[in-house]
Amino acid sequence: MKQLLTKKKKPTSAHQNNPTNRGWRNIASTVAILVTAPILAIFITVFVFQSYEVFGLSMRNTLGNGDRLIVQKVSKNWSKIRGRKYVPQRGEIIVFSKPPSLSTTSDNITHLIKRVIGLPGDRVVVKDGSITIYNATHPDGFDPDAGQEYAKDILTTPGNVDIKVGAGEVFVCGDNRTNSLDSRRFGSISTDTITGVAKIRFAPVGKFEVF
Repeated sequence: MKQLLTKKKKPTSAHQNNPTNRGWRNIASTVAILVTAPILAIFITVFVFQSYEVFGLSMRNTLGNGDRLIVQKVSKNWSKIRGRKYVPQRGEIIVFSKPPSLSTTSDNITHLIKRVIGLPGDRVVVKDGSITIYNATHPDGFDPDAGQEYAKDILTTPGNVDIKVGAGEVFVCGDNRTNSLDSRRFGSISTDTITGVAKIRFAPVGKFEVF
């Protein structure tokens, strides 16, 4: 004759079932979330990505006034962690601190957004409405705008510039070449002033784009 064995339940501690203790645990969890969330948000903003709004028309027709962007900071911070100098890629759109030479302008803008045209070691020449880059790979020079999607609306690049881009610097221009305050005016910028690279336009919703 088979015996039916009944597994005894482990007695539950009265301490565990105490409503007061459960309440304290819920409060502790809530406090932990409230403390952790801002710290995580600050970490992401400082080291991973940040939202920026475009002001002005210097990047038209690529970017318009009021466009909202996600700017990626990982590349720069990773280079910094490894003790290396960060250099963005030619053609990338970057956000950087406003050059000191423009600090006297009467506005509240602290950062600018432009496209990287010249890299360290390049000789950048702006003449007769176009830009030419000379370097070891292209001793005879090349047009950095040639064949680029962003350049389809660029009819001319005003200016008279002949500059050698130094180590740890980049030469930047707005896509709206006839209405952009950029390296043609204030020279090459230090890569230390770069905040990050624009990767996504998320607003207006109808203009969502990954760069």
